[in-house]
Amino acid sequence: MLKRKSTYLLSLLISVACSCSYINSAYADDVNDNSSSTDNKKNSEDVIVVTAAEQTKQALGSSVITEQDIQRMPPKNDLSEIIRTMPGVNLTGNSSSGQRGNNRQIDIRGMGPENTLILVDGKPVKSRMSVRYGWRGERDTRGDTNWVPAEAVERIDVIRGPAAARYGDGAAGGVVNIITKKTTNEWHGSINDYINAPTHSDDGSSRRIGFVLSGGLLDNLSMRLYGNLNKTKPDALNINANHQINKGSLSAGREGVRNKDINGLLHWDISDKQSLEFEASTSRQGNIYAGDTQNNNASATNPNNPVSLVKSLYGHETNVMYRTNYALTHRNHWDSGASTLSYVQFEKTHNSRINEGLAGATEGKFEDENKWSTNVANNVTLHSETNLPFTLYVPQTMTVGLEYNHQKMRDPSSVKQKMDEGGQIPGLTNDRSDKSSSSLWGAFIEDNIELTESTVFTPAIRFNHHNVTGSNWSPSANLFQELGDYFTLKMGIARAYKAPNLYQTNPNYLLTSRGNGCAGQNSCYLMGNKSLKAETSVNKEIGLEFHDNEGLVAALTYFRNDYRDKIQSGDKPVFNAEGGNGNPNFANADVYKWVNIPKAVIEGFEGSLTVPVNSKINWRNNLTWMLQTKNKKTGEYLSIIPQYTLNTAMDITATDNLSVTPSLTWYGKQKPRKYDYKNNKQTGSATDQLSPYAIVNLSTQYQFNKNFSVTAGVDNIFDKRLFRRGNAVGVTGGRVPTLGAGAATYNEPGRSFYIGTNLSF
Repeated sequence: MLKRKSTYLLSLLISVACSCSYINSAYADDVNDNSSSTDNKKNSEDVIVVTAAEQTKQALGSSVITEQDIQRMPPKNDLSEIIRTMPGVNLTGNSSSGQRGNNRQIDIRGMGPENTLILVDGKPVKSRMSVRYGWRGERDTRGDTNWVPAEAVERIDVIRGPAAARYGDGAAGGVVNIITKKTTNEWHGSINDYINAPTHSDDGSSRRIGFVLSGGLLDNLSMRLYGNLNKTKPDALNINANHQINKGSLSAGREGVRNKDINGLLHWDISDKQSLEFEASTSRQGNIYAGDTQNNNASATNPNNPVSLVKSLYGHETNVMYRTNYALTHRNHWDSGASTLSYVQFEKTHNSRINEGLAGATEGKFEDENKWSTNVANNVTLHSETNLPFTLYVPQTMTVGLEYNHQKMRDPSSVKQKMDEGGQIPGLTNDRSDKSSSSLWGAFIEDNIELTESTVFTPAIRFNHHNVTGSNWSPSANLFQELGDYFTLKMGIARAYKAPNLYQTNPNYLLTSRGNGCAGQNSCYLMGNKSLKAETSVNKEIGLEFHDNEGLVAALTYFRNDYRDKIQSGDKPVFNAEGGNGNPNFANADVYKWVNIPKAVIEGFEGSLTVPVNSKINWRNNLTWMLQTKNKKTGEYLSIIPQYTLNTAMDITATDNLSVTPSLTWYGKQKPRKYDYKNNKQTGSATDQLSPYAIVNLSTQYQFNKNFSVTAGVDNIFDKRLFRRGNAVGVTGGRVPTLGAGAATYNEPGRSFYIGTNLSF
């Protein structure tokens, strides 16, 4: 009772006092960061907006990964590998077993990958939305953090909590904004090469090479071009053979990936206060199959042996995604100090993959290696915002913006499930439309009010209207209060928002089962629901930061997200199908829909500590401790993430040319999901927890001269390996029991050595 009262008291305190430091949008950051004109730079620095943007990087709920950080600890393949070292960030597949090749995505504060908004230069990236959404919320995707090569990145902003809510749809967990390198008037370029060599032959190796080129074409016209070739091999086919629970089914290791990226940008300084940019890019991501399907890959005729198709496809591409992106951006700085940013972006994704099953244990299972389907998804975004500095009793900067997003998708493979055995669903035919779409309008206003020299108050409100779920208001408030010379109090509260995806609202998207997921019934369907509400979350945080004049910074933040109307597959039938042509035991199947669950809660602490030991050594630390992340009705965990995550790194400048960075990440115990698909209770191996473990890395960088540097190091020095234990379903003796992997849902690769070179001019 005392705990409940204290929670209510804290919520009331935050509601009254409001919240966190001023968070200016990533779009406003770009007004200053992406201008190549020196004059523009000078003018933009004179306005209040820059000060507000700097507060974004210092907020308790925000972290910045610099270009130097990426050079010191280069990712093998995907930027998510370094993003995961930020407070509140983990990787999860949003899956109960790790199926679909260990693919994991950014999960911020336990809200799940679907609630992380990925931006590139402030513009949304939504290619993963073209990937089919599974019965339990799985997507066979690595996410959207791998479309930009590491060498093209200037910095990455990671924004969590109430600060993230102002970005609108999909940012309930947080925002990852990948800022690419700017154009320059003088010609500069670099060529980068990276090789990763594991000590275990069954771990996949990586190799990438890329370039960045930038320079002036005319006095007021400049360009930037970057490209990338990247390949990571898959783990060995039998890497988990001695660890998996069901010996008759392959539990694959990590998939490989083959990337090709090219991006070009033209920057035109129309005047000293106005610029126009045109950007075009195309990327290809092909998976390299590691030997897994979504559920099980045992043969129906020979259930104790893997399907021959699985083995024959190992090492080949079974899914290729092409992403094409065009954007036109206009920036304007007014004599009054105001600034305007407007852009239009068109994003097109071709998602081609081998046809997969949509029924029960065959969901996600390949049907025929020669039969492929292509899902085409288009995403159009129009955005405009204006920053208006003025004084009304006190200095203020008001941001007013409008946004429109339209998603359209054609997915012929996901609407092909026939209604034969289970019966007909009224209003649906076997020849259903493969098209779906949605539109979302947004408007927001935010005022950064400098009440005193030590107090900044930022109220904001955002309005969204979705063509399916209707209208939604998202208010927020933030408070930044200096307490003397050394302490800062930061508080925040915001209502976050997420519209349902195109699969959840599409009644033509049909999955079927003979019991696995049917709440004890013989047969059932799961179909889209156009009556869904949008997911909402009231995000709160309060924290205290200490900072001195020597660079010592320590902070502790408490956060709580009260989740409302989270969307998941229903557990109660809404009606029955009619008839059926197969076994009468499976006729008149129950029909389920995607539904909103009433309440869920996420709660925890984040801490950070930066210690400048001396002029040569800087020690960086952060800790995330999850108190709870669960469905308040059932107790089911929302994500399989560590109870705590500690990241620590020491930047050592050994000489003027040599730097050394040892680092450690310590993961706490991980609990599996509490419920299986059918019986609402996990038993046996499905209840196994994952014990705490630590990964120690060492990176060194040597600058031979101003044009050439080498980075080399060892990942996982002490060779701590984890093995995935099982698929979602196993097959034993012709029966289909639930054989869970517990929390052992992914592979952690062993020791590996790497070397990277950078040649610049």
